Parts: sequence; C-alpha cells; structure tokens
Amino acid sequence: MDLSFSFIVPVYNRPNEVSELLESLSKQTYKKPFEIVIIEDGSTISSENIVESFKSKLNISYYKKFNSGPGDSRNYGMRRAKGNYFIVLDSDCIIPSQYLEVAEKSLEDNFVHCYGGPDAAHDSFTAVQKAINYAMTSLFTTGGIRGNKNAVDKFQPRSFNMGISKEAFEDVGGYGNIHPGEDPDLTIRIWNKGYDTRLIPEAYVYHKRRIDWNKFYIQVNKFGMVRPILNKWHPETTKITYWFPSLFCVGFIGAFFLLLFGFWLPIAFYGAYFLGLFFHSLVQNKNIVVAALSLVAVIIQFVGYGYGFLKSTFWINFSKKKPREIFPKLFFKTNHIL
Repeated sequence: MDLSFSFIVPVYNRPNEVSELLESLSKQTYKKPFEIVIIEDGSTISSENIVESFKSKLNISYYKKFNSGPGDSRNYGMRRAKGNYFIVLDSDCIIPSQYLEVAEKSLEDNFVHCYGGPDAAHDSFTAVQKAINYAMTSLFTTGGIRGNKNAVDKFQPRSFNMGISKEAFEDVGGYGNIHPGEDPDLTIRIWNKGYDTRLIPEAYVYHKRRIDWNKFYIQVNKFGMVRPILNKWHPETTKITYWFPSLFCVGFIGAFFLLLFGFWLPIAFYGAYFLGLFFHSLVQNKNIVVAALSLVAVIIQFVGYGYGFLKSTFWINFSKKKPREIFPKLFFKTNHIL
C-alpha cells in the first residue's frame, strides 16, 4: 500500500496549542508530502490566524464547524482528508521530528489498518503535567494500556496518537458520539470488522495535558463512568481489571478501619505500594517533586475513576433508562448533515 498521510486534529479554543503542534510538525524529517486537517469545533477563540501563519511551511486544510465533540469532528476531518491513512492527534500534543518516518517504516514492515503510539512527558512540561503523565502511563497504575510494550491483551489505540486507514474508517463508520470513551468504542468495532490493531512504541508523542488537579479528577471520573456503558455495548470486552480502582479504594478504607483494631498488615501493603510508586517515578522522572506529585496524581486517578465506575455500574444495571438519558453529559449531539 502506497501510504499518503493526513493528520486529523480537532481544536476547541486552543490556538496556542495549535501553534506548538504545527511548529513540531513543520520539523518532520519525513521527505514525502503529508496533509494536516485542522477542525475548529465551535471554538469562540479561533486558531485561524495561527493556521494561516504556517501555510507557507505546511499543507494545511482548515475547517470551521459548530461544536459537536471531538469524535464527530474527527469524522468530519477524515471525510474531507485527501490521504489514505489518517493520523489522529489531540491539539495538546508535540510531535517528535522522526514521528512520520518511524510510523511509515513500521507500517511498511508490518501493515495494520489501525495503530496507536505512546505518550510521553517533554522536558519542558510542569511537575504536575509530568506527574499526571506518570499516573496515566505507568505499568503500575494503568497496566500500561496507553503504550507500554509489556501491556497484556490486544492494544487499544487512543485518539491523542492513533492511526487508522481510510478503508477501516469507512468500513466501521468512524467515531461514535460518546465522550470520553469514543476511542475504545471505535477500537472494538474495528476488531469486530476483522481488522488488527497494534502498538508502534517508537511513534510516541509528547502529550501536554493542560489540566489542574480538579480537571484531572473530572477527566478520570468520566473515564470511570464511561466504562460500564462500553461494557453494556460490548459485553465480550468486559474484564475484572476494570474493577481494580474501585476495589483499591474500598480496600484502602477497609485497611484504615482494620488498623483501629490492631490489624496493620493491610495498611502496610498500601504503604509499600505507594513507596514503590514513589521510587519508580523518581527513577523514571529523576525529580523528587514529580515523584511526590505522582502519588497525588495516582490517588486522584483511582478515587475519580473508582467512584465514577461504581456509580455508573449501579445506574446502568438498575435503571430502565438508556445511558444517554442517565448521563447526558457523556454524549454529544451529532449533526448528520456535516
């Protein structure tokens, strides 16, 4: 297959991030032409001037539309893209200069219709950003599902760094309108159509995640609420591991309760776990502040996800209403005339 790449980037009120992303894409060592499709998803702060300033360096297609969410905006861009292989990015990513070269080489050696790459923390990121990146990517917190080579089971690409062929996109119909959760939903439907997915470890991006602790809690809480909905839609993908953050939090409370009665072993287990996380983050990030903040990030991640998962599991299984009616904020309205 003669690959022709189109980057697909939905944007909502983030012109500064678009500038950083386009600057990094202008430094690609890849010698063949490639396209960048920017979709302004109902923004009130436009990126148009930023895009115009890069048109002399890059082949950019720029579209404006009303707000209908990232999944629908990605579909919008892919329908208009000129390439035959789409690379979906978040606007808060910075792309290493060798990205396209390693992605193309990997696909030429072992072609798949859908791949994902890891995210990493750039040296310029803040301590909080690095701590959140650790919590979201560590093998000891998420099991490495976002890009660790040692992750078990089939790899599920995420839309901050995901490639999908035009053929597969048209066959599965693109993203649904749930958010978050549109990534695993799309991946499962790709599998059901008979396509393979895999990780390309060398095709990593620097994922900035411009969020504070409160926004991080809201994000992971939504991740937890979405998972039972996906389990209901795709019961064949249900795993016991999705319960781990909830059970971890319940166990932590139980360990403190048992400590009142002189049973110290359970709380010692939690202490050993967090001590291990601290030193693992310290080795990985080489910064004691980031290592300490990593513990804060992990606690917020487990509590937010665990609570969201338990709440959603209860309502999804014991309510007669549809998921969209129970959790309307997890769904965008799709405009079918886009």
